[in-house]
Amino acid sequence: MIRDNLAHMSEENSQYTGLILVSGIDSPGITKTLFDALAPFAVTILDIEQVVIRGRLILTVLISLNPDHAQAIDDDLELCAQSLNVDIATSFSEQGSSTIAAKSGLVHLVAMANPLAPSAIAAIAQGISSGGGNIERIHRTASYPVTAIEFTISGVDSVELRRHLAQVSTDHSVDIAVSPGGLMRWAKKLVILDVDSTLIQQEVIELLAAHAGVEAEVKDITARAMQGELDFAQSLHARVALLEGLPASIIDDVRKEITLTPGAKTLIETLHKLGHVVAIVSGGFLEVIEPIIKDLGISHYRANALEVQAGKLSGRVSGPVIDREAKAQALKDFAAIEGIDLAQTIAIGDGANDLDMIAIAGMGIAFNAKPAVKAAADSSVSAPYLDSVLYLLGISREDVESAGAQRK
Repeated sequence: MIRDNLAHMSEENSQYTGLILVSGIDSPGITKTLFDALAPFAVTILDIEQVVIRGRLILTVLISLNPDHAQAIDDDLELCAQSLNVDIATSFSEQGSSTIAAKSGLVHLVAMANPLAPSAIAAIAQGISSGGGNIERIHRTASYPVTAIEFTISGVDSVELRRHLAQVSTDHSVDIAVSPGGLMRWAKKLVILDVDSTLIQQEVIELLAAHAGVEAEVKDITARAMQGELDFAQSLHARVALLEGLPASIIDDVRKEITLTPGAKTLIETLHKLGHVVAIVSGGFLEVIEPIIKDLGISHYRANALEVQAGKLSGRVSGPVIDREAKAQALKDFAAIEGIDLAQTIAIGDGANDLDMIAIAGMGIAFNAKPAVKAAADSSVSAPYLDSVLYLLGISREDVESAGAQRK
């Protein structure tokens, strides 16, 4: 009796399956004709995957079937291949049901570069294998202005995978982001951005310094602060002191010199369209950047404030300094206001004063950043396009363009 029960359980836990691979020049009607050929048989569809690249189709279908029908199905598919002028290959076998069960704990990896070299993909695949992972799926999410490829991986922890791929990113000049799969991947997020050299292309204090004739001195202090060689608050006070006596009207002139980083507007508008929250935190100056922030529809922001006396800059800041600790606190505060868990936050920055918020965010992204910031961040973006961040989040170029079309 026990032996009979075990045999019955074995039959229940296995099934006869067929794998069908269709390849050839894509044309309308291929999918319909293929499934019309399968329709007369007692077949159940278990899995389908299709991709078209440069007009060439690859379609795979996994079915369960009565083994007595295998030859008839194979014969009909051969006729189908002739009528469609495509290649159809089949493989029939007994398989345990576990081989086709839905897999949990999947991890998503996005690799991004321009150009994307074969050696980079090979190194990524090696890193995945070394970490004990298996690639379940690969697909392209963007082809311009950078190429972005997403891997779906099973059997590996996301933190462990990041460790295995850390050196690959540097050695092969490819940006890599690793994130856990599951429903939370698409949950509402808070994305907080630094301003100078991240949201905008300039350093605001350097623009002000140029009007005061002290640009070289300020740049030197800025560089040392961003490299982490100087305490940010002290360096800020030292730089602002050099601006003493500038007329406050200079602020309007400087604002006109600011240009958004390419892709900044697309990033923010797309995130808003998808229901995410965007916030700004800056070691720069509120008087200069606030109108720009409001134009972008951003309601959460913090920055330093310049003290003005008798229509001139006093050489001092008013209120608390927005340093690296204050930036991290802003991230916590904004997340609390929106009811978003820190695990669902993303911090983007380029300098040493962004390190604390990058460290506590669910994903920290170094944008064209200093080496110390790249080393600390979960991922980095080397391309000069801020909307490339969307691809790291699993949003495709087609989705971005679709969101843009809806806004018009």
